[in-house]
Amino acid sequence: MNKVIIFSAPSGSGKTTLVKHSLEVFNELQFSISCTTRQPRGSEVHAVDYHFLNPDEFRQKISEDAFVEFEEVYTDKYYGTLKSEVEKIWNQEKVVIFDVDVKGGISLKKYFGEKALSIFIEPPSIEELERRLISRGTDDAETIKTRVEKAEEELSYAKEFDKIVINSDLDIAKKEIESLIKNFIEETRS
Repeated sequence: MNKVIIFSAPSGSGKTTLVKHSLEVFNELQFSISCTTRQPRGSEVHAVDYHFLNPDEFRQKISEDAFVEFEEVYTDKYYGTLKSEVEKIWNQEKVVIFDVDVKGGISLKKYFGEKALSIFIEPPSIEELERRLISRGTDDAETIKTRVEKAEEELSYAKEFDKIVINSDLDIAKKEIESLIKNFIEETRS
């Protein structure tokens, strides 16, 4: 099958919620665990939610050409997708599902080309995005300010993706995502 589905969005858009929903609905999907140098949030677990590495370990993997794509999103805050992770999932005859930032999503789409369905999750507004980040309760005010500024820039890249889903109503967004994935998987089989 060797296909991938890429979810990208500004932080706080509901991307991770929609990815988790997709994994519950479709047995054909398997989550690609990204690497990051950021600290775990809340109940996040190493090798389940992310492969948590320190910056030196991450840079070592860069020098080994171990990544499909990687990005230094903030100073010493890296995110990346391991080639070995993708191969492992494909060997299980599953479709890889990615939950990545916007630049990562664009890089993955370029890398995988026609094998990829790229979906941009858009918040209804910047104000709503900020409200979601605050209510999440995982970031301080300065981090939220940085994320909102970054989101404003990231929204300009939405057109680079195959599909845009505006997440103003979660149930509607879930249905839209289900339809997109179902069509992509069925197209893969034919």
